[in-house]
Amino acid sequence: MLSVGLSLGLAPDVPAAAPAAQTSDRPFSLPFAEPPGPDTWLLIQAYGNTVFAYRFRDTVYVDGQGLHFGIDLAAKCGTPVVAIGDGVVREVDSGYHGAGPHNVMIDHPNGYASFYGHLLARSTLRIGQAVRQGDAVGTSGDPDLTCTSRPHLHLEIRDAPGHVIAYNPLTLIQADWDRILLAGTTGFGFEQDLTDPRRWTDPMDQPRTSFGYPLVNDFDAPWPPDW
Repeated sequence: MLSVGLSLGLAPDVPAAAPAAQTSDRPFSLPFAEPPGPDTWLLIQAYGNTVFAYRFRDTVYVDGQGLHFGIDLAAKCGTPVVAIGDGVVREVDSGYHGAGPHNVMIDHPNGYASFYGHLLARSTLRIGQAVRQGDAVGTSGDPDLTCTSRPHLHLEIRDAPGHVIAYNPLTLIQADWDRILLAGTTGFGFEQDLTDPRRWTDPMDQPRTSFGYPLVNDFDAPWPPDW
């Protein structure tokens, strides 16, 4: 049983998200072959203006404008990770993007790139190798190297070939996100700006990230408060 599922009190019969065909506006598939659930994987942090990212906007997320510039999917170590679309391997274990101990960047022909972080071991993929949607990328791991503290896959979708802009994966991956969000944790939530309290509080309505640019969420009236 996936520990995060138990900690959240999720029932084992949470309905799985049904697979769906990719569309032109959502060209990618999920990075796991198995459907979501407490025994497989769960969404534990969305993309964007999350409370967690806001708390660390001046440190961990300062280069990403204070945003969580990917999604975190809790999965036990060793869970197979697959390519979300056809493409060519651009980077393997790049230290530039963080998300260790191991990671992979794949450039896709539609102008996007997918980044798979916190892999358990170095991927067997080679730079320049062509991959197809659903091909093995590696297995999920734990940034703390324990496989007990916070095992998860960190997934980003960036621009290709520059990799300097990140986009909301929920808007580009074909999946039943309503069910996935229902089954996942709401513990991180979204930070509110009380001068515009509805802005960036919907998981589907989040700003893109331009790396190296100023913070977009350094609010004067934040909620929860910035103690």
